[in-house]
Amino acid sequence: MWNRVPLSCRQEEELEVIDDYSFGRIVIDGREYTSDVIIYPDYVDDGWWRQEGHRLQLADLKEILAASPEVLVVGTGAYGLMRITPEVEQALAQREVELIALSTEQACRRYNEIEDHRRTIAALHLTC
Repeated sequence: MWNRVPLSCRQEEELEVIDDYSFGRIVIDGREYTSDVIIYPDYVDDGWWRQEGHRLQLADLKEILAASPEVLVVGTGAYGLMRITPEVEQALAQREVELIALSTEQACRRYNEIEDHRRTIAALHLTC
């Protein structure tokens, strides 16, 4: 089961949720995580696991899809080794969810740019 860590109330509109990322480590709203995470608008699920570590499948996104995001930002790892199945791409397109898949460093930057403007969820693989 994932740990749900509520995000603190942000007082500054310009404050970025993701403070820092490096291989195997991310700081979100001032708190450090060392396992893969999903960032929802009001909490972080740390310890995100997939059925197959480097392959993102539809079953891995049940809770994300239930949250009805407009945008899903996927961090595919420091070296971009996590692959997204065509099934995931099709399911997101059918639900009109924009998929942005980038290396995790780039995904963190992109998430910070858009999270205040659209209902955005980030699923971030922190290693490879």
